[in-house]
Amino acid sequence: MLQSSHIKHIARKLGFDACGIATARRVDDDATEHYQAWLSQGKNGCMDWAARNGDVRENPELLLDGARSVIVVAMNYYPQVFQSSTAAQVAYYAYGRDYHEVIKKRLWEMAQIIEQETGAQSRACVDSAPLRERYWAQRAGVGFTGLNNQLIIPGKGSFFFLGVLLTTLELEPDEPCRQQCMQCHACEKACPSGALRCGEAVDARRCLSCLTIEHKGELPEWVGKVIGNRVYGCDECQKCCPHNRNAVGNSTPEFQPKPQLLSLTTGDILAMTQEEFSQVFSHSAIKRAKLAGLRRNARLIEENLDHE
Repeated sequence: MLQSSHIKHIARKLGFDACGIATARRVDDDATEHYQAWLSQGKNGCMDWAARNGDVRENPELLLDGARSVIVVAMNYYPQVFQSSTAAQVAYYAYGRDYHEVIKKRLWEMAQIIEQETGAQSRACVDSAPLRERYWAQRAGVGFTGLNNQLIIPGKGSFFFLGVLLTTLELEPDEPCRQQCMQCHACEKACPSGALRCGEAVDARRCLSCLTIEHKGELPEWVGKVIGNRVYGCDECQKCCPHNRNAVGNSTPEFQPKPQLLSLTTGDILAMTQEEFSQVFSHSAIKRAKLAGLRRNARLIEENLDHE
């Protein structure tokens, strides 16, 4: 029978930087109430999907019948090289290949090993299934949620993708992470749009990351005053976080950026054809915004520069 230590050994061999295990059970009432309060205040904004499948989101067994354990993995995406300050800025997580593809492939390799050795069934979840990744990461001892609403791994920071493997294999769970945010409020002060306030959950209606990626149609007029040169996403609440002072560049081949991205300008985007967009951003998370979304953001950036 596989031991928890062997699962973590497998995770390391597959390239994951952290791995923890929790017992599969219903989400705690306090966490459920906190999430429902966030929804009731409309702070999910344009992310309608966040309000769907509530029963599944609170009970992992509805995603995998007979689930006994929740294996949580984390993978570093902090860049080794960065865009020029004059480039149209893209959030670090989108520098390389789409993390859904990269992490899910590795999780399925882990699932196959578990099935071959134990016969247990597993389901890989990477930000697409209705699952509370940060909640389970804390329960599995991987990290804690900071004031910036990011999962912070002690000693490593927050520039990490999360993945979850639900499995019917019963494993010894880790102790939950008890560490808490330093309460320096640096993230709240750095947020250009006021999406982080008074230690509350992020208000997606004001979050530049949500607005530049998820929002469909024209952006609210006030966004032009704070967008700067951010064409896709925003990392300000992580860049300023003390926990990221010692962030180390990732060595995962799939997460290394293409040269075209490092020098990308708003002019490049506005002149880009659909064929060029599909080629430059092949297997990239940036395709989520589509060419129309990138053009909208690029136009807003240029209009704002014209008025300065």
